[in-house]
Amino acid sequence: MDESTTVAKIKFTARTFQGLEEVLAKELQTLGASDVVISKRAVDFSGDLKLLYKANLSLRTAIKLIMPIHYFSATTEEELYNAVKGMEWEKYLTVNGSFMVDTAVHSEYFNHSKYVAYKTKDAIVDRFREKFGSRPSVNFENPTLYIDVRISSDQCCVSFNTSGEPLFKRGYRQDTNEAPINECLAAGLVLLSGWHGEKDLLDPMCGSGTILTEAAMYAMNIAPNINRNDFGFKTLNDFDPKLLMEVKKDLRSQKKPLICKIKGSDIDSKVVNKAMSNIAAAGLDEDISLRTKDFFTYEKQEKSVVIITNPPYHERMKSADINEMYATIGDLLKQNFVNCEAWIISSNIDALKQVGLKPTIRIPLVNGKLECRYMQFEMYEGTRKFIPQS
Repeated sequence: MDESTTVAKIKFTARTFQGLEEVLAKELQTLGASDVVISKRAVDFSGDLKLLYKANLSLRTAIKLIMPIHYFSATTEEELYNAVKGMEWEKYLTVNGSFMVDTAVHSEYFNHSKYVAYKTKDAIVDRFREKFGSRPSVNFENPTLYIDVRISSDQCCVSFNTSGEPLFKRGYRQDTNEAPINECLAAGLVLLSGWHGEKDLLDPMCGSGTILTEAAMYAMNIAPNINRNDFGFKTLNDFDPKLLMEVKKDLRSQKKPLICKIKGSDIDSKVVNKAMSNIAAAGLDEDISLRTKDFFTYEKQEKSVVIITNPPYHERMKSADINEMYATIGDLLKQNFVNCEAWIISSNIDALKQVGLKPTIRIPLVNGKLECRYMQFEMYEGTRKFIPQS
């Protein structure tokens, strides 16, 4: 690869969860991305190959990074098929290679994303058969080429998925509990809180330890996917292994020592053991302290601490029980966490109101398919009870 290719600007799109778009845009700008434009669950940007590698390794709130290669308009399956078949797929793929197609469809013309994937696959396969008498295979586990197709109304975009597997698959989560929080969302909670590692951080209902792990990596400036080996960009024609090695070396040199305490707990010892396994797999067992403890027995805090937590809000709990639990959370925060701040995410909006403290910040987020609120509560002497508005 010549130097001009290395520094050439390429257009990319980073996908994320609803509510994390601005956080992701700031991450990209910090990495040196240009032409950053926010859209729904995505951020468009420009950069070179070095930025692409760095972004895949470093971004905390991105699900995947795609590189658009072809735009067209289609309102019928025939138009879709012909447009895809007309692309020069032999530039990117051989008959001995393999591919997979991921689709997202929001269109009055195309009803099923799986059908769009099927027609895309047919078009690619038929082009190879006609040209070479043979065809690449479809492989959903470890394909040579990750293809991404997005359709909005009649506007279609075919891209290469440069990440391959979703970027939230960091590799450290060995064991999970019920309804674990996604790694990218957990990182987003940390970044949205404005915490930078200057104060102690506590997750008193830590579950699998994901929030704690993401917080520690952020505070220590550890790229979340620095130890991951498989990326979609490695199968592209312009992949530069030497450049990737340089990027990894540079990122590893930027690691910082932890200057605060990061602590977590859970009432269930089995849950804590799972969290310990995950934290150890991330190489952070010396940086995060865990204990088995009921949050409602926490002692009065002598030092200011930032709480970020994802308390239970599953539907199987009785409404009265979950409301009482959230009310108790509010009482404990007011009594034992004076001069601290707490960030709580929950999909149970009614239960959040029972916390009884006036939130200073409310942020709408999505956890899986659940619409959530992420709220900041600041505790200080004389905090006034919050009367929920009807």
